[in-house]
Amino acid sequence: MMSDTASPKGLTRRQLLSRATAAGASFVVGAGFLAAPDAAWAMETVALKPETMATLIQMARDIYPHDKVGDEYYVVAVKGYDNADAAQGIEAGIAALNAAAQGKGHANYLSVGWERDRVAILRGMQDSPFFQQIRGNLVTGLYNQKAVWPIFGYEGSSFEMGGYLERGFDDINWL
Repeated sequence: MMSDTASPKGLTRRQLLSRATAAGASFVVGAGFLAAPDAAWAMETVALKPETMATLIQMARDIYPHDKVGDEYYVVAVKGYDNADAAQGIEAGIAALNAAAQGKGHANYLSVGWERDRVAILRGMQDSPFFQQIRGNLVTGLYNQKAVWPIFGYEGSSFEMGGYLERGFDDINWL
């Protein structure tokens, strides 16, 4: 059994659980890690601050919103930015995003409660190289995950099985 003594990263089990059950928390952010209070996933950050990664995940969800797609798939889509080569640019981009949110009267991007308000902030910076980089890489980072395909009803490549023509391509019955 785990004790409530401080972990090497400085967060006790009790503190983790209390943060996870905080009202309205979308992410639990600790020293070097990020977790979801309502799902079974967590991640360690290497080069990015956990708050930056949480903001990046929310940004990804706001750019390509899918209610049926869990945060863990968005995490996989943006995890590649958590490296020393990308960290400086990502941190600067998230700082600009947070500054835009502050200009709208919020503490930061994560504190913006309504999706439409976050999307308005994103629209204000949609021409920036940072936004275009994130948006462009999300197309493959999110939609190339085989685990996501069944959520959208995509069965995957059919080339290996002779194509779609003989595999139900013409089985629509609503015409």
